[in-house]
Amino acid sequence: MSEELSPRGELLLRTMAMPADTNANGDIFGGWIMSQMDLGGSLLANEIALGRVCTVAVNEMTFTRPVQVGDVVCCYGELLKQGRSSMTIRVEVWVKPVLVPESGPRYRVAGAQFVYVAIDGDGRPRAVSQPALGGTGTAAGGA
Repeated sequence: MSEELSPRGELLLRTMAMPADTNANGDIFGGWIMSQMDLGGSLLANEIALGRVCTVAVNEMTFTRPVQVGDVVCCYGELLKQGRSSMTIRVEVWVKPVLVPESGPRYRVAGAQFVYVAIDGDGRPRAVSQPALGGTGTAAGGA
């Protein structure tokens, strides 16, 4: 299996891994990475739904490399599927060591498919008003 060369989708979130986010081995805790993925994916889902969404499933979660303190963590995402009220969004996490030039190497460390449902003010599912998928399977207006 060949390693991907660049992220798929649009940049959703960018942050730095900090010492408070480490596990007992000194690497960044996988739960923190997953929470960043959910934050990034929910931003895209909110834009598509034009309102509140909730996370209902995380599928095919994979961690491929450890993340170190100081790494720049970037979440990229794209809409894979849209139903009446649901959206399936692929989220990938790529990192770049902070002391490497912007054009330096990046590598993929995690990926998953997040399923979000648009909800109304009472927390009940509501229809997403317009399909966001274009002919390429990415969100309209996305990269």
